[in-house]
Amino acid sequence: MVFSPRVHRAFVDALGLVFPTWCAGCDVPDVALCDLCRGQMTYRGLKRGLDRMPVVSAVPFDGVAARTIRAFKEDGRTPLAGTLGPLLATAAGEIGEAVVVPVPSSAAAMRRRGYPIAELLARRGGLRPVRLLSSGGTPADQRGLGRGDRERNVAGTMRAHAVAGLDVVIVDDVVTTGATLREAARALERGGARVLGAATIATTLRTALVRDRSGPDG
Repeated sequence: MVFSPRVHRAFVDALGLVFPTWCAGCDVPDVALCDLCRGQMTYRGLKRGLDRMPVVSAVPFDGVAARTIRAFKEDGRTPLAGTLGPLLATAAGEIGEAVVVPVPSSAAAMRRRGYPIAELLARRGGLRPVRLLSSGGTPADQRGLGRGDRERNVAGTMRAHAVAGLDVVIVDDVVTTGATLREAARALERGGARVLGAATIATTLRTALVRDRSGPDG
């Protein structure tokens, strides 16, 4: 059945009364992410090394990007994955051809949110994530922890399954100290996989390297 523009607009307005929405970046009403905020999330290709593992992030974790990721993760606004997922996919594409392995959500996070963060983002970006890692422990919330505490918090909490001989790229939403990505890499390598690198939507690392696309003098 095809509705006229007037009927469609009335239907959208009615939904807005029952399920009001607003821009995740600036709070303007009636849109999940406005054009202005979407334009501020242009892919940057931020690169960083964690030990020997290259990490590529799409954007810095600040401003509109940070607010949008928080809205997706903490407010249950899963439609935002349609914007965030392609950023993750582009970053993963810079690592190379490999099996895409999402960082698993802990049991506590799944109970709280109801969906696996990294896996959903990867799928909405057109990737084909494979569940080769599982959360084998009950880490505390990482927010508010320093680097050393984060490392200890996630140590030994992941298990790899049937990864021997595979080339893999790890995907997650945000890299902060890198503790979670390091633990994921350790688990995969212990299982016999070769970790080509990791990709995230955003990074908090101030020393991340920005790819210069304009040449050495740009």
